[in-house]
Amino acid sequence: MIAIAVTGHMDLTEASVPLVRRALREFLGPYAEEGITGLSCLAGGADSLFAEAVLALGGRLVAVIPARDYRDRQAGAEQAATFDRLLGAAAEVLVLGHDSAGGQAYEDANRELVRRAHRLVAVWDGETSTAQGGTATAVADARRAGLPVDIVWPPGARRARGPDGSRRHARAGS
Repeated sequence: MIAIAVTGHMDLTEASVPLVRRALREFLGPYAEEGITGLSCLAGGADSLFAEAVLALGGRLVAVIPARDYRDRQAGAEQAATFDRLLGAAAEVLVLGHDSAGGQAYEDANRELVRRAHRLVAVWDGETSTAQGGTATAVADARRAGLPVDIVWPPGARRARGPDGSRRHARAGS
């Protein structure tokens, strides 16, 4: 069994979701025969799409929850049902010791993902960021630890932008 962790953007455009979903299934498919343990924080976007792909391929899901208030702070009304469904499907749930979700909790969650994984898949557009606990820092941490990193960013995938043209971040650096 191979343990694969995910990091990635939460702010995918609606049109990007099926592209990323398909790319993740294609990426994970070759590992299905040996068995997959997927490690995810279950955030909206990349994390949830990854968790769904792992389960669809018969894999084992491990939820790494950064803080006790994570669901309330990160799973907004539109994501709550998906978060709850995936949390219920997880074979293991690890809630880190933080009371409140934020940069340090996300960094600690990333460290736990890297510690438990054989490789990291990053649903990432390649943009750098210094945001605490975000996708770019998770990728850098994994690479520093010598963990193989696979980038999944299918052609046509885009991130949503706010009304002012800036990236919308539901959590730091997502």
